[in-house]
Parts: sequence; C-alpha cells; structure tokens
Amino acid sequence: MLISIVIPCYRSQNTIASVVEEIKEEFTHHPEYDYQIVLVNDGSPDGTLGVIRDICKTDDKIIGVDLSRNYGQASAKLAGLNYVKGEVIVYMDDDGQHDPKGIFQLTEKVLSGYDVVYAHFMGKKHSAFKRLTSSLQRKLAVWAGNSPKGIYGSSFLAYSKFAADSLKKYNSPFVSIGGYLMKTTSKFANVEMEHRKRLSGSSTYNFKKLFNLWMNTITNFSIAPIRMASYLGIFCAFLGMISLIVIVLRKIFVPNIAVGYTSTISILLFIGGLIMLILGFLGEYIGRIYMTVSGAPQYQIREVMNDEENE
Repeated sequence: MLISIVIPCYRSQNTIASVVEEIKEEFTHHPEYDYQIVLVNDGSPDGTLGVIRDICKTDDKIIGVDLSRNYGQASAKLAGLNYVKGEVIVYMDDDGQHDPKGIFQLTEKVLSGYDVVYAHFMGKKHSAFKRLTSSLQRKLAVWAGNSPKGIYGSSFLAYSKFAADSLKKYNSPFVSIGGYLMKTTSKFANVEMEHRKRLSGSSTYNFKKLFNLWMNTITNFSIAPIRMASYLGIFCAFLGMISLIVIVLRKIFVPNIAVGYTSTISILLFIGGLIMLILGFLGEYIGRIYMTVSGAPQYQIREVMNDEENE
C-alpha cells in the first residue's frame, strides 16, 4: 500500500535531506508499504529549494513543489495535497522532530476507520512560550468549534483518502484546515508518541504569525466571535439597567449625593472598548468575505519537480 508523505519546507536546507533519508530507511523495515514524498518549498530564503532539487534527482518517488513566495504552513500543506497518490496521507515537519516510526502508527489508526489522526506528544521539546501558545491555540479552536474536544492537534498527522479528497475542494484564501475537516468528518483520533529535538535551527513562528493563526482559528467556519459580541451586548444592557435603578434609588433616598464623574467616564471607556472590539470582528469578517470573492489565491506554484503526469 502506498503512503504519501507531505513535508512543508521553510529554512530547512540543513535538515530536510536527513529527514528524507530517515523516512526512506524506516520504510525498508515495512516492505508491505511503499512511499511517496512531496516536499513543498514555502518560499524559503535560504538554499532549501536547491536541496529539494538534488533530492528529487536521486529518487523519482519524491516530488518537489516550489511556491512563488512564503504562504505559510497551512497553504503549503494544501499545495502538496494536489500531488499525493497514496491511500493514507501523512504530514510531517522538516526539522527532524517527528520520528518516522510514527508514520506507521498513524497509518494503522487511519486504516482502523479514522479520517484524521494526530500525534499526541507527551513531552514536547519546545520552549515554554511555544508550549503556552500551542495550548492557547488548542483552547481557542475548541471554543470556536474548529477542533474536537479531547483531541490534541499537532503538525504530525495522517488523513484518510476521504479526508484528503474533501480538502482538495477547499478554496478559501484564509486557510483553516482543522475547521474545514470539522465540517466534513467526526472521525478524529490521537496516537501518543515521543517528541524529538530539532536537528538544527529554531521555530520560525513569531507573534505576528501566531496572531494570524489565532484569527483564522476563531473566524474561519465559526460565528463564535459574533455570538460572543451578542452576549456582551446583553450583559452590558443588563448592567446599564441595574445601574439606572441604583442611581434612581440613590437620588430618591439620598437627594444631595454627588454625581460620580470618574465612574461615568470609566463606564464610557468600557462600553467604547467593547464597541470597538465588536466592530473589529465585524470588519474582519467583511474583509475576509471581500478577499474571498476577489479570488485571492491560497498559493501559487512556480515549479514542480518529478511530476510525470503533468510534465
């Protein structure tokens, strides 16, 4: 049986060759499976593309895809999906933190009837900041309805052919793969495995990328922020009614009491802040609608290597 492995590559000129060789070596211990590897260069500014070209020259089971610029990991995953041929599709990182042995653990779980299977790393080799932001990301995804409860997401995962074929129909420029799959299937699972140290380099996620990821998480396929705004509006209206009753009663029973200008200004600032927050969410939704109907691309491919069907 064929397993397709998609690896988004960014600044991985020092690691990707080792990752590929380790994958190929692991497949020699599983003769019942064959491999196809799709390496997607996500606009790397270093020599990653040259390394991918060299790898493709040595093995026709490896396809190289060069994106025209850096679109982000989610878009790179979708770009690679167009070239997979396997019954099971596995996604891995390019830094060596994912043990290739896990490919077959994920595959077996998919073959048992699941559509999406994530590796659940018991001890992540990440910084405290990365662990904190990952935890926040997971909680936001569950709150927005874009991730199932009790399932731990990760970038080491496997899809059934059904899930992969469904994802190929996804064409929004604001990519939220997990949110889309939540609307497609309910068959999610985890497989526990160990997390390894990076072969080289460090995480390229900064606050800007994390913020964009969070916005995609809570706005794509979800009206949770708008619903939250409605609840806040009801809450503020309730507080306003209670405050009005208190003011009237105080005036009746203590007519000479002074009016509190500080509290009035505080309330105005609070209400004004809520209004701006709600308008911000509305603007985000409207902007996304505009970008989608304008035909903004998920990605653009500059070059494909070893794709015989399209050569």
